[in-house]
Amino acid sequence: MTTAKRAVARALYGSRYDSVPWAQRVYVRPGERQARELQWQLRVRRAPVVSLEEYRKHVPAGTIEEFITCHLCGETRQQPLFNPKAVNANGRTKWSYRVVRCPTCGFLYRNPNIRPERLGDLYAKNYSSFLSGGYSRRRQRRYRLSMDAFDPILTDGDKRRLLDFGCGSGLFLDLAEQRGFDACGVDLSPDSVQLANERLTSATAYHGAPEDVPEVAEGGFDVITLWSVLAHLPRPVDDFKKFRELLAPGGVLNILTVNAASLHLKAYGSDWNGFTRNHLMFYSSQTLPLLLRKAGFAGVTFAPFYGDTVESGTTRLPDSMRRRLRSSVEASDGGNMLRAMAFADRQAVERWGPGRKVIKLGG
Repeated sequence: MTTAKRAVARALYGSRYDSVPWAQRVYVRPGERQARELQWQLRVRRAPVVSLEEYRKHVPAGTIEEFITCHLCGETRQQPLFNPKAVNANGRTKWSYRVVRCPTCGFLYRNPNIRPERLGDLYAKNYSSFLSGGYSRRRQRRYRLSMDAFDPILTDGDKRRLLDFGCGSGLFLDLAEQRGFDACGVDLSPDSVQLANERLTSATAYHGAPEDVPEVAEGGFDVITLWSVLAHLPRPVDDFKKFRELLAPGGVLNILTVNAASLHLKAYGSDWNGFTRNHLMFYSSQTLPLLLRKAGFAGVTFAPFYGDTVESGTTRLPDSMRRRLRSSVEASDGGNMLRAMAFADRQAVERWGPGRKVIKLGG
């Protein structure tokens, strides 16, 4: 945050919100939500709409990258919006990329994107080290909270078959075992799969894509989970058609990913924490249904994300601010993470949909 922005915030709010964690301030400071929404509208309005040919003239592509069009609606034009990057202690750029917006459906995606056949390059070296330490200590709490948000779908496994796509080092498969699921997982990182199988008792992790593993390719899964995976998929329509085929009648697909409608994105732009080195595409509750419809799903429901500390009861926010945060999340973006449950068919909607706001997709 620049000195000028700090001065403006101090003039508007004084010191009252200094003790509020930074990630929660945009939801609790009076007028902030409206200001960030206006900021986003102005950004979109001012961004030029260019053809893919014009865009390619000014943007270089790396050896493992390719230029793409919108996977959700087929639009070839785009609006360049962001240039996320990471800089090391010496001021040198470790990674950077460009994010564009589809002017037709609003989808945000990296362009140029990673070639599907080179996706493994992002995970070949020491990716499992990222999935350990502080990251892993926070993961299982988030998994439990997200499972409970769709209660009772993921509460009691009851020997139902579960596939965790992008299972990493097996942190969620460990929970799936505990909840009684007949679980397995797949991942592109060989060292992560090794760590997972060392951790697990009854579940099994496999290296590779679902079609490469006979035990997975046969399908018949009651639940498929994608925990922080969706943003990593370079060909989402193809992948989701595959997921639909792998699900048994009445099956569900659970998704947790960064939320492209987040107030954090609208506030911090290229510095948003959802723009990480390996993220390729960014969904919201407006664009995800487009993907699910193209893949043949029958419906989808969403659960707001208030933040791990708020949902677990460990937040430092006083009750009044906690209520304000919940109200702001529900009235605007749904939170910094997107939580969704997709229903494979009408049978799934009828079984798991009652009591929820289900968006019918016609599958």
